[in-house]
Amino acid sequence: MIAALITVSIALAGYIATYLNGLRLTQRQERLARITRQLAEFYGPLLAMEEVGLLSYAAFSERHSRADGQSPFDHDGTPTDQELAEWRIWLSTVFIPNIKKMQEIVVSKADLIIEAEMPPALIQLCAHAAGYEITAARWGEGDYRENFSAIPYPRLEITRYVRKSFRDLKREQNRLLGGRRH
Repeated sequence: MIAALITVSIALAGYIATYLNGLRLTQRQERLARITRQLAEFYGPLLAMEEVGLLSYAAFSERHSRADGQSPFDHDGTPTDQELAEWRIWLSTVFIPNIKKMQEIVVSKADLIIEAEMPPALIQLCAHAAGYEITAARWGEGDYRENFSAIPYPRLEITRYVRKSFRDLKREQNRLLGGRRH
């Protein structure tokens, strides 16, 4: 009788250990799958678009700087009509489409953000993109008095947030895959 009780106890302990290990592995796989989605569908594309925006703006600034090397918008004086026309071309073909793609990622994949609440920088990014809708509509009517969004772009906040989030998720993904922490 004691031998049977010991056998049943060992079998039960083995079953419980197997169940708990399987549960832990399933939770780990689910966490890894979520991180992979966050990187592939949200933070990776958002980081790529932010980096494209940074490089594009640097190219614009370098190409269209004034004799003193500064952007036409970094002066006390008003940009010339030619400078504003060039700015509108860059906005229409590069900057606004890029910002709209970023807005679309935030709006359509908001369930993938790390935080429990929408970060203020992402809200401001979306508002900035929406602000350009008014500006572009005015351009479509031939009114070129406005050349910027009504809401400023949170360049530093977005860049820091997206880079840090991407890096943190990559570290966690690497850890879950059995890699070393960096």
